[in-house]
Amino acid sequence: MDVLTHTQLLARYNQRMNRQIYAAAAQLDEAQLSRPAGAYFGSILGTLNHILVGDLIWLARFAAHREAYTSLQALAELPRPQSLNQLVYPRFAALAAARTLVDEAMMRWAGDELSVPDLSAPLTYCNTRGETSTRDFGELVMHVFNHQTHHRGQVSTLLAQSGLDVGVTDFLLDIPRQEETG
Repeated sequence: MDVLTHTQLLARYNQRMNRQIYAAAAQLDEAQLSRPAGAYFGSILGTLNHILVGDLIWLARFAAHREAYTSLQALAELPRPQSLNQLVYPRFAALAAARTLVDEAMMRWAGDELSVPDLSAPLTYCNTRGETSTRDFGELVMHVFNHQTHHRGQVSTLLAQSGLDVGVTDFLLDIPRQEETG
């Protein structure tokens, strides 16, 4: 396994799972999506917004890492969240459209613009409290995918409690069989 191929695989998994989660969530009305459910970010809609907020914050930092990350720089037209619990898209349709744009940008970035040397370089950034930090860029990329997986697990539980099945969530489905990789 090399880290670039693994990152590309995680981007595909991320996109697949977001499609499944959003397809299930689309079966609920706005009131059901917004109903307080005892989750960290309140509701299904709040949690889906939080996932996107985290992505927008991190991907803006990543876009500044290299000028070649044009896929991520194109996301600058989307809202710039100021806090992790900000409801940037209070309507599900707009949230779903933004999620699709972000996932497509992440796929292009991981597939066409990211390189192994990039992943081993440090990234210096300011967090939402204005504190500067320098960390391993590859580890931060893994953090973004892990963050999504963590909160999508919460959303899949909330959807199951609403009687909806999001389908198979295992990353295993995205790992190619050895005979498929040649």
